[in-house]
Amino acid sequence: MIKTMGIEIIGTESLGVRGMCCLVTAGKQRILIDPGIALGYQRHGLLPHPYQIKTGIKIRQEILKAMEGATDIVFSHFHGDHIPLLQANPYQLSFEQLADRLQGLRIWAKSKEGLSTKMQGRALDLEELLGCSMKIADGCQDGPLTFSGPVPHGLPGERFGTVMMTRIDTGKQVFVHASDIQLLDNGTIDKILQWQPDIVFVDGPPLYIQSLSGLQRKKAWENGLRLARNVEILIVDHHLLRSELGLLWLSNMSRISGKKVYCAADFMNKPRLLLEAQRRKLYREIPVAEDWHRDYEEGKNRKSDE
Repeated sequence: MIKTMGIEIIGTESLGVRGMCCLVTAGKQRILIDPGIALGYQRHGLLPHPYQIKTGIKIRQEILKAMEGATDIVFSHFHGDHIPLLQANPYQLSFEQLADRLQGLRIWAKSKEGLSTKMQGRALDLEELLGCSMKIADGCQDGPLTFSGPVPHGLPGERFGTVMMTRIDTGKQVFVHASDIQLLDNGTIDKILQWQPDIVFVDGPPLYIQSLSGLQRKKAWENGLRLARNVEILIVDHHLLRSELGLLWLSNMSRISGKKVYCAADFMNKPRLLLEAQRRKLYREIPVAEDWHRDYEEGKNRKSDE
């Protein structure tokens, strides 16, 4: 792992799951951001491969372990790969798995502004369960923590609504977590740079989506280049690495910017595991019995310590 103020990226696409979960140490505070994962329930008409499911179990356990020593939890928004869910599928992190661990923690959450009706419902459910522990964080500052107001989840005005970014200042380094922005909004990049970060962990463009236009791809590239040239360490992952094209994007960004641009696996000095992007290959190389997923969802082939 690169020598920094104490940033551990736990779960994201280059580590084998959907999400942007990380743990940041700032003095006596241990801040766990976006404790949730998903595996992409369907991709290329295929359910998650058992190897990806095994990786997901491991990362869920790592999130639960990180929560044991956490002082603060941050929810950037309410999608199922960023929060524990009340009605999780077997491949996600269930609220039941960590309800007791949330007691006594400070929980910072995005407001309901700019959310769909479904996401507002999830936010209300968590508010009801967590009570006064859950604080609306948009635009707030508390100690080393600063939170943005709502910024677009991808393009402004789209159906995915808005997210919240987090800035953590330890006095030595400034870290910014920019979840699900996809590098598609110039104003959001302006806000990140105004925070004068040393290290940015940001969501990259979803190159696997055919409807992402050439103009949008160009904008994401230009915004990524702005960040790469103006911060010490840039980590780009999440939507970008749901496709192996994302690896070429990172390589080209490093070459053009003249400095290394990391995915999370590179930053953590771990093997790249683009398991969702490689789902077809996994099924070809390691065949799966026809009833395997049905049995798994019914609990017949799960380990007892899962």
